[in-house]
Amino acid sequence: MATRGSRSEKVKRIFQQFDGNHDGGLNREEMAVLVVAVNPRVKFSDEQINAILDEVFRTYSEFIDGEKGLTYDGLLRTYDDGAGDVDRDFEALGLELMKPEDNAGTSIAADVASSSSIVDERVMEPHKKQRTAAWAASPNHGIVFDDTWKLVDDLEILIKRLKSKQSKDGKVKNDNSDVYSEGWSRELGPSTELSDKRVSWEETGHDYSVFVKELGVLRSRSDGSRSREEAFDGHMAIGRVLYDQHLFKEALVSFKRACELQPADVRPHFRAGNCLYVLARHSESKEEFLLALEAAEAGGSQWAYLLPQIHVNLGIALEGEGMVISACEHYREAAILCPTHFRALKLLGSALFGVGEYKAAVKALEEAIYMKNDYADAHCDLASALHAMGDDDNAIKEFQRAIDLKPGHVDALYNLGGLYMDMGRYQRASEMYTRVLSVWPNHWRAQLNKAVALLGAGETEEAKKALKEALKMTNRVELHDAVAHLKQLQKKKLKGNGNGNGEEAFIIVEPSKFKTLTEKTTLRMDLSTALDIRSFQRITRLNRCDIDQIKKEINETDVPMSYSGGVPEKSIRKASLEEILHRLLKFLKPETFIGAVKTINQKVFSVLDESESGRLDLGMFFAVLAPVCGGSPDKRKRIAYEALLWRPVNEGSNQIRKTDAQRYIKLLRAIYIPSHGASEMLEIHGEMDTSLVSLAEFTAMFDDPDWGFGIMSTLLKLEFGDRNRHGSHVCATCRYPIIGSRFKELKSHFSLCSQCYSEGKVPPTSKLEEYRFKEYASESEAVKDKCMWFGIHSKASSPAAS
Repeated sequence: MATRGSRSEKVKRIFQQFDGNHDGGLNREEMAVLVVAVNPRVKFSDEQINAILDEVFRTYSEFIDGEKGLTYDGLLRTYDDGAGDVDRDFEALGLELMKPEDNAGTSIAADVASSSSIVDERVMEPHKKQRTAAWAASPNHGIVFDDTWKLVDDLEILIKRLKSKQSKDGKVKNDNSDVYSEGWSRELGPSTELSDKRVSWEETGHDYSVFVKELGVLRSRSDGSRSREEAFDGHMAIGRVLYDQHLFKEALVSFKRACELQPADVRPHFRAGNCLYVLARHSESKEEFLLALEAAEAGGSQWAYLLPQIHVNLGIALEGEGMVISACEHYREAAILCPTHFRALKLLGSALFGVGEYKAAVKALEEAIYMKNDYADAHCDLASALHAMGDDDNAIKEFQRAIDLKPGHVDALYNLGGLYMDMGRYQRASEMYTRVLSVWPNHWRAQLNKAVALLGAGETEEAKKALKEALKMTNRVELHDAVAHLKQLQKKKLKGNGNGNGEEAFIIVEPSKFKTLTEKTTLRMDLSTALDIRSFQRITRLNRCDIDQIKKEINETDVPMSYSGGVPEKSIRKASLEEILHRLLKFLKPETFIGAVKTINQKVFSVLDESESGRLDLGMFFAVLAPVCGGSPDKRKRIAYEALLWRPVNEGSNQIRKTDAQRYIKLLRAIYIPSHGASEMLEIHGEMDTSLVSLAEFTAMFDDPDWGFGIMSTLLKLEFGDRNRHGSHVCATCRYPIIGSRFKELKSHFSLCSQCYSEGKVPPTSKLEEYRFKEYASESEAVKDKCMWFGIHSKASSPAAS
């Protein structure tokens, strides 16, 4: 990774290489030669070259020097903005940096010994700008006033003094503050990138307190400047220096003060947003980026060059809150504003993958790789998307490409291990997890998966050792589940359905052979459907969202009318709908919320957005969610009815149209009972019934077991009883303790858990013509039933009875 100094020198060498007429500018011909030279593997057409040049000369118009073309500062800015990779281009061109003796007149003076006086320590050089970060001399972000240079000099001395004192005490950790990530919006990459490079300062000691006090003196000097503009310049410069040294809290103070001085200026809001993101204050970060975006759009072309960066960083901040669909919109906008922006496309592809839109994710990631073939992160995420689509062969190639580019790429190694596990290639999976642990020794999930992979490969003793290592790393509940999983794998070393001795662990019986003893025993097919819906509830946590919250959203959400289909609708974009979901599920952590949105996007949005317009009927969406939210069944149905009544087609009436009720129920079935609902959706069109239905009539339609949503009664049974335990009873096929309902076969006397019963699995030792089951929701029911059975039989066998 290049330091700031060598980076600017590399850009200068590239500039000199292509400034053929030595006029201090790169004209269109020279720029075209540069673009082709740094992309040797890409075959550009004339149209593509002209499009790229048009974009560069338009975006960086302020750096164009008449007929001469793009200046050195302009080329440096293009690299700062992520239009290219300095190190990659420098190597591709086979250039070398100038030797120190070739650049003697501009060398950086050696550091001087620290003393108690800042003035005594200041290095008084005639060319100060050449020893400062590249941003300081930038025409847009640089230092304007001479007194600001003095502030920067004094601040650098203060930081050097603090670093020296904390280094002696061993308090400064990971001191590589001269290293930063290349590419778009380099000040704000994903948290994993930042954590690798951050310097951790000790903020509680005396030395740090002294530093903050002296920093306050510098800020007071800036506030005492001759003009508001000079004070702004001072605070911005102080903030930039502090940010570069990873003193983010102090940098934030300076940027906030700059915001107060010039609230309409984009730059302090943008910088404050960066600081807040790094400090994990994602909501506040988002607000600052929104203010920056508003100021940039109001400022016209002045801030056009910064708009793509604002959109990218706003997207990253939104992802920090879990708002991935909203983030996609900003990544798209950045890519539209700057079509050559490979990082925006990579982030877009990763975000689309995060919400389950795999085909679109693959397209965006492939475009990013086309622009930057050595982008390891993009190859990794492309591989994950291909794996999700079932294209495992190409997924392996992409994971391997990412690892070739970056041998210690933890995500690529870990995910490739998971892919090999899915394929049953346990030995290869174990090797990948071992490589993860060589990079990240405390990665307990990799250690756990290594144990599972070793067991799958038949290396039982090694698996036990790996599991013990995982237990040393963490005592999370997942490890207890893993122990049970390891035991199950030992019993299924053959086809996934055996105990290692050639015997089957279960046989699957056709549904017609499963009979129920009483009406209270759930039918096998109904239970299977209800378990799927219950799984949806668990992933989305919608059962923890009280139905009254839906009612509140209906009453308080103001949605403009849309006439896109000729019929008035309260329709909104997916991103706006995500904001509503964020309010409904405000108790979720960001990573859990992302999982919830992904599932809702795949299961609900995909059905409601039939035209793929990206807009959804909000009333219908509320109605579809209502049955799976928390609350009494009657209230859920009533809120669903009110959501349909709220739609414009029923507005002003106290009843809904029958056609709307029918369409709603068919949508409900298509979403939650897809095996039945898909064919029923074809019947919706062409119905012209104009009659109205009341709440009571709607409820009757809803509860119809054949054509309504009668499955809700089974779902309610699961909601209230799927955590019940049944003492020491274990399932006869999967051997797990039975939790939820217990299904007892009355002739062979074996018991099944809900999952195995729904899948028709029975022990191979109990082959019958037909199986008759009785369901016990709790062990107390079974005990009561047993007592009654003994009571009846004891009476039958007594002398009085004879």
